[in-house]
Amino acid sequence: MRKVMLTSCLGAVAALTIGAASANDELIKMEKNPKEWVMPAGNYANQRYSELKQITAANVGKLQVAWTFSTGVLRGHEGGPLIIGNMMYVHTPFPNMVYALDLANENKIVWKYEPKQDPNVIPVMCCDTVNRGVAYGDGKIFLHQADTTLVALDAKTGKVAWSTKNGDPGKGATGTSAPLVVKDKVLIGISGGEFGVQCHVTAYDMKDGKQVWRAFSEGPDDQIKFDPEKTMALGKPVGKDSSLTTWQGDQWKIGGGCTWGWLSYDPGLNMVYYGSGNPSTWNPKQRPGDNKWSMTIFGRDADTGMAKWVYQMTPHDEWDYDGVNEMILSDQQVNGQARKLLTHFDRNGLAYTLDRASGELLVAEKYDPKVNWTSGVDMNKSSPTYGRPKVLDQYSTDKQGEDVNVKGICPAALGTKDEQPAAYSPETQLFYVPTNHVCMDYEPFKVSYTAGQPYVGATLSMYPPAGESHMGNFIAWDNKAGKIVWSNKEQFSVWSGALATAGGVVFYGTLEGYLKAVDAKTGKELYKFKTPSGIIGNVTTYEHGGKQFIAILSGVGGWAGIGLAAGLTDPTAGLGAVGGYAALSNYTALGGTLTVFSLPNAN
Repeated sequence: MRKVMLTSCLGAVAALTIGAASANDELIKMEKNPKEWVMPAGNYANQRYSELKQITAANVGKLQVAWTFSTGVLRGHEGGPLIIGNMMYVHTPFPNMVYALDLANENKIVWKYEPKQDPNVIPVMCCDTVNRGVAYGDGKIFLHQADTTLVALDAKTGKVAWSTKNGDPGKGATGTSAPLVVKDKVLIGISGGEFGVQCHVTAYDMKDGKQVWRAFSEGPDDQIKFDPEKTMALGKPVGKDSSLTTWQGDQWKIGGGCTWGWLSYDPGLNMVYYGSGNPSTWNPKQRPGDNKWSMTIFGRDADTGMAKWVYQMTPHDEWDYDGVNEMILSDQQVNGQARKLLTHFDRNGLAYTLDRASGELLVAEKYDPKVNWTSGVDMNKSSPTYGRPKVLDQYSTDKQGEDVNVKGICPAALGTKDEQPAAYSPETQLFYVPTNHVCMDYEPFKVSYTAGQPYVGATLSMYPPAGESHMGNFIAWDNKAGKIVWSNKEQFSVWSGALATAGGVVFYGTLEGYLKAVDAKTGKELYKFKTPSGIIGNVTTYEHGGKQFIAILSGVGGWAGIGLAAGLTDPTAGLGAVGGYAALSNYTALGGTLTVFSLPNAN
């Protein structure tokens, strides 16, 4: 595969906001203040990087627990808190409570929001009752509940300002993702790919909750908001009915392509970026064609939702390699030319770098050497298969056929990385990536669609790669060369979001429950502390009263921890994860706790 050498320039974070006067001025100003954490990923670029540097590689070993907070919920705690001024906003899995804590008054609970939801939504949530966080804007806290209700809460009182329904749980749609506030809109995706939902991203008016635009992942051009002549794919117009022609009949109506991952935004280009998930069903024989635009990176106009460019990473997905992972934005030099870049670590085991203005594909490389379903991506622009991965027949669940157990596929369906977000440091110019080092056996079978019922059509089992026992790595990635710089082994998958800091320290959590700190340049472990439960949350940092704090939600669950979270024992349950992570119960138990760390006597 061709590799394009990329050279970073300094000030990547600041550069993203140049010419952004038309965007949400409040949040653009707030995201520059490292003392706060005002968005789910820290900033619009999804870099999960903090300029705070009181905690350094030299003193991080002295971290101590400053305070803790129990959420009162015992399922998987993904995401992390927001810090707005003196207030911290903490969310939970179902029933999706939100707490407002006063950091200036012994972390007192100022208000608590607890929605009343129909518990029948729980069985419709494929991979635990997780929620990835809340968003802030215009004095409101925005929450996407499990029942797909998007609610706006007064940030001072917790009272409901407005609410709107984003989907129909009766047909399998649920809410698990964090909203993103862009200008005067709140953007949110939808979950339900395992139930045959036709998925979408929707923009709602921040003032009153009225729908402004909705863009589906598959369907007619007007529904997916494509201009056949202006929406580009690998440098060419997509053409008329680019999605419809890749589905058989009306299959697109139950096509999946859900959008439950993270969104990012470039104020200068006024574009939002996100990925779509797997096509429905998991049995590829039942849906011939490329199944566009599932498994796709979208670059859309923030005002209208119109797609400017798309790139489908895994056409005709045969392994459930959802493309929903975060898009990390950075400004860098490519062969001496300034380029606006997007870096994405996909479930399929490939790390991509694209030009986020045009959608040009620059780099596509494996970020785990065990990835074996593909020999790589065709990077020859004159080739008819340009941009497509070469699938090896041995691991093709389609070519092997229905009711055939295809063995030894790497990665497993949960991907080399799932939704757990990576971080990027403009100082080291490296990406810090939590990964799954897991393979699988995959047996497709015929399944019929019934609204509101599982529409999966495959049985899975998961395990470490042959000859190895560890199921995770935490890596540093150079997107200039498409190579791993260093890699730390972990016994289980690293299902926590990473945090990079100006202090030269990178933080992440483990499924056993450890918060770990490593040297940003070398990966050397500098500190670890075992929290009350396994960590699938994202590390956050903020400053209050002159001290830098590190905060992490622990509470085992999510797809990897679904056996513990839901009390499942069948090895093939939890879409194959229960057997693969059976040993996790030897190291941790359920719990929902926020643990906050600081240095002793820091000034």
